[in-house]
Amino acid sequence: MAIQLQQAISIGSYLLKQRLTGRKRFPLVLMLEPLFRCNLACTGCGKIQHPPEILKQNLTPAQCFAAVDECGAPVVSIPGGEPLLHPQIGEIVQGLIDRKKYIYLCTNGLLLEKSLDKFKPSPYFTFMLHLDGLRDWHDKCVDRAGVFDKAISAIKAAKARGFQVNTNTTVFEGADPTELQQFFDFLTELGVDGMQLSPGYSYDWAPDQDHFLKREETRSLFRRILSPYFKGNVKKWQFNHNPLFLDFLVGEKDYECTPWGSPSYSVLGWQKPCYLLNDGYVNSFKELTETTNWSQYGHKSNNPSCQDCMMHCGYEPTAAIDALNPSNMGRAIGALFG
Repeated sequence: MAIQLQQAISIGSYLLKQRLTGRKRFPLVLMLEPLFRCNLACTGCGKIQHPPEILKQNLTPAQCFAAVDECGAPVVSIPGGEPLLHPQIGEIVQGLIDRKKYIYLCTNGLLLEKSLDKFKPSPYFTFMLHLDGLRDWHDKCVDRAGVFDKAISAIKAAKARGFQVNTNTTVFEGADPTELQQFFDFLTELGVDGMQLSPGYSYDWAPDQDHFLKREETRSLFRRILSPYFKGNVKKWQFNHNPLFLDFLVGEKDYECTPWGSPSYSVLGWQKPCYLLNDGYVNSFKELTETTNWSQYGHKSNNPSCQDCMMHCGYEPTAAIDALNPSNMGRAIGALFG
């Protein structure tokens, strides 16, 4: 059960409440970026390309808590940069646990083992390790040898201390489906609690612009990657996804993006319109939802920046909302107990 039953019930109740109150736009996951700097320079990342004066900045714990309280999303993802570089990251995480938010702290794993004492295991808290594949492929993706082995050691250490540990895998052009299937088997045997998948998004600032997937390429590649999973021919791969999102990745569902479902807050403010695009910043979540022209975004908008995006931060909220439809409830609930 990759998504905990407690978390699934909480999110389901939250979504049902939004529907019953007639709220049109509401957040599901807050992407809270307390800093942009990182100890890696991955060629597919656009987040670390900010100027030095921006990379030096941190959000304070008070700023993080204010954003979480204002937004009201039940889930908080803490990406970066590398969040473990933040000197008060332990205080930030504990403050969010106290608010009973479900927290995913995203990390490359390099600093995790020596940072474990900053945290306490909690059903509200999960480490999310960035791993794009087995050793050679992952180290190539992050442009540094030895990162994979360091991350695996960190996963073992965190699991031994009682922490929940998930992985996050970005799939780029050139990924080998068979190797990724072997990678999922490896992670399953390692005992990770859940695996997250997403096709890479072509950040304008990313140094490598040659290996991002087009939409039809994404569907074709994910059909090959996930074929054993959908056919039931594998050990139980635990994906930290609504199963309807996986249906979308392989082309069984045709969804529109829900950009307001995963708003992003950072040292620059609330990012318009989403975590992936940078069309300016505003000072409040209310201003973000009320002043953004949402019709300019999503696949049907014909916005060139949105045409090939199929990332989880835009489409997982759509799948979550769709799971409330009676025709989909059985599949969504079955995935929790399957």
